[in-house]
Amino acid sequence: MTANNPEYIKFIESKVVIAESFGHKIDRSTLSPILKPHQADIVQWAIDGGRRAIFASFGLGKSVMQLEIAKHVIAHTGKPFLICMPLAVVGEFKRDNEFLNTGIHVEYIRETDEAVIAGNKIYLTNYERVRKGDIDPELFGGVSFDEASILRNLKTETTNYILEYFKRIPYRFVATATPTPNDYIEILNYADYLGVIDRGHALTRFFQRDSTKAGHLTLYPNKKEEFWKWVSTWAVFINKPSDLGYDDTGYNLPRLNIHEIEVINHTDDVITNKKGDLVLFKDNTKSLIDVSREKSQSVDLRVQKAFEIIGEHGPGENWILWHHLEAERMAIEKINGGRAWYNAEIKAEEMALNLARIARDEEIIVEIKNRIQSLKNEKQEAKALYDLKSVYGSQSTADKEDLLISFSEGGGYQILSTKAQIAGSGCNLQHYCSRAVFIGIDYKFNNFIQAIHRIYRFGQTKEVDVFLIHTQNEHEVLKALKEKWKNHIELQTEMINLVREYGLNTDKIRTDMKRQLFTKRRQATIGGATVYNEDTVLIHQEMPDNHSGMILTSIPFGDHYEYSDNYNDFGHNYGNDGFFQQMDFLTPHLLRTLKPGRIAAIHVKDRIRYSHQTGLCFTTIDDFAGDTVRHFKKHGFHLVGKITITTDVVRENNQTYRLTWGEQRKDATKMGVGLPEYVLLFRKAPTDSNNAYADDPVVKKIDEYLLSLWQLDAHAYWKSSGDRFLTSEELAKFDMKTVFNAWKKYDRENIYSFEEHLRVCQDLANVDRLSKLFMTIPPTSSNELVWTDINRMNTLNANQVNRKREKHICPLQLDIIRRLINRFTNPGDLVDDPFGGLFSTAHEAIGMDRMAVSAELNPDYYDDGLYYLKAKEYKLSVPTLFDILEASNENEVPQD
Repeated sequence: MTANNPEYIKFIESKVVIAESFGHKIDRSTLSPILKPHQADIVQWAIDGGRRAIFASFGLGKSVMQLEIAKHVIAHTGKPFLICMPLAVVGEFKRDNEFLNTGIHVEYIRETDEAVIAGNKIYLTNYERVRKGDIDPELFGGVSFDEASILRNLKTETTNYILEYFKRIPYRFVATATPTPNDYIEILNYADYLGVIDRGHALTRFFQRDSTKAGHLTLYPNKKEEFWKWVSTWAVFINKPSDLGYDDTGYNLPRLNIHEIEVINHTDDVITNKKGDLVLFKDNTKSLIDVSREKSQSVDLRVQKAFEIIGEHGPGENWILWHHLEAERMAIEKINGGRAWYNAEIKAEEMALNLARIARDEEIIVEIKNRIQSLKNEKQEAKALYDLKSVYGSQSTADKEDLLISFSEGGGYQILSTKAQIAGSGCNLQHYCSRAVFIGIDYKFNNFIQAIHRIYRFGQTKEVDVFLIHTQNEHEVLKALKEKWKNHIELQTEMINLVREYGLNTDKIRTDMKRQLFTKRRQATIGGATVYNEDTVLIHQEMPDNHSGMILTSIPFGDHYEYSDNYNDFGHNYGNDGFFQQMDFLTPHLLRTLKPGRIAAIHVKDRIRYSHQTGLCFTTIDDFAGDTVRHFKKHGFHLVGKITITTDVVRENNQTYRLTWGEQRKDATKMGVGLPEYVLLFRKAPTDSNNAYADDPVVKKIDEYLLSLWQLDAHAYWKSSGDRFLTSEELAKFDMKTVFNAWKKYDRENIYSFEEHLRVCQDLANVDRLSKLFMTIPPTSSNELVWTDINRMNTLNANQVNRKREKHICPLQLDIIRRLINRFTNPGDLVDDPFGGLFSTAHEAIGMDRMAVSAELNPDYYDDGLYYLKAKEYKLSVPTLFDILEASNENEVPQD
């Protein structure tokens, strides 16, 4: 990449996505000497960034780091600092604040307390209090979310509240363990909350849409490295102090033993499969419904096994019983015995007694009273197997906190029974407990791994034993859990390797990412075509004035696609505005290099804007064609025509899911229509303003350019079935030639009737012959303003797929190219395609006795394009998919 255009180079370098710094510099000597070296590094880095995430492993001192950050932010902003946390963590923060000797008072706001914010204090609160929404964020200079699971699910009202209101706080931090593997929504929520990138920008830049699963994000393969480097500019991942180059003494974890305990869940019921057929054995459970049913049917069996495990592996030790269902909690308390279970049973009977009194059923009233008295008598003699306490949802927040703190400090009771959703985050239970039983398993890996790390964390001195109880029908659940754990470790390793390579040096990451600017120009001349593997702006700024006879190209559709993995790519921009900013460097050269009076034919399509991009609840359309017109006119071009090329609405829906028949029937107001493509015809003004002729006119001889051809070319409606030709394998499955040809003949020879068209479609549907994949009988048109006779698969792209190469995303059809070249150029003219792709324009131009010049940034596309050009030069046959179909089957349309 040459540097003869410093403004353009500066623009390209500005595309490097690095989190900005929103904080302030601090002298390391002002940090508490009590901090460990890795903690001091992270605190200094976080305050400098101002909005940062600390993804530190369990037990590395996230609470200490947050308190030190709070101290410095209070000193800088003169405002209090807020730390939000899970239940039962407040005690740890208070102890650590005394340990650090920050000199700042810590005040805890309970769920029921009045939130009076006064004075430069460190305020602590739990997420239940945040959900009330009565804490004014603007009163604080900084906020930190400890174990920020609250931001994982974007759909919750609490998360939306936080994203909207807490963004008003200038200093924002997250301190949590490694994010859930492949849960990119969680990472993007953190980034959005911190304000380091717009969520829509990140979605477009790094992620491709998964057409098989709504809402599922998949990283573009060529964006994976850039994505994680970008994350590393605002988040630090650390497992041990050695990841930052420090000694690991005191941070070596003991052995973790995972015991898989299978219990056999027999049933006397009739067993059927999902089709309702009788079978001898249950299918391995895969769906959430199956998992839930299996858990409900095996509660007593699994709970009994848990108590057997306790009796066999440490009846005198402290244990945690992790469960999912309230039925499991009740079964635990019943088997354990003691007064807890009797209290619950008496309470349930008292509720039944109240109902009986309302019904005035004296016989039932007496019966219930007798049962209550019997339970009370048994309660007096009841002795529990173990000193066990349950922490559950209907308890008050204060009661839950008191019970969890009592267990964590070792003096309260022996066995804790609770759910991971309640005590799985934040609680430090490793000092007095090293054994846990999962009464059951499910697919929620984050809850699972967080629960394990309540006891398996730095500070644990004993081997940790974790027992996973599952039935013989839950092998698929166990397999999925193990796979997620494996991905979790891989994610940690990948991110920690970046930390080890770059440390906390954002500038080093920025410098490394700038190496993705394109620098390896290649050039080839084949026949009459000169093609470049280079940034098209740099090529065109080197081209002479008034040089090309026509510009014919399909421009990138804004930032909808990225064709290459470097920053020169025009698709590598933020939104249409960013795209046209880069076009501002190219289009003046297109005007300068085009001969006066000649045509620039620009292929475009309007853009679909999904709800996640707009914040609306429905899909909208961006007038990208209109934006393109405004852009070219701004730079001196004149719009002289617009060719419309129809598309297949059924096939478009299969690609975008925005025009579904089912949704149309639910509410037609949310539905749009299919998007056609356009060829926008722009003209550079001739030098002589006294007439309309070009300086070098495009002249057609009467015997070469017939009246019939002119009539078709002059129309801006190019007829097509709106469909593409399918492969010969696909065609072999269908037989609709007669139906299609009959409709085509009828439609051309008769006045169009929508009712008749609909009737024919309905008749086909009634016999199951109306395809849901393509338009079986598309509308034909005699209007000359729209082209519909375009073979959508007659592209070099089809050959690329046949050769099992990567598919180019937006190819321009060969028949469109030929018609445009034939109409707007003379033999011997130079045809310029600034966005060469597979060099389709150059391929057709040299076959029509024209010259060609083209630039393509993607090295793979460049290599594929050379293959086609060399084949043309050596007179080799390069069969299009259309040729294959014509040779194997004379059908005109795909058959259903």
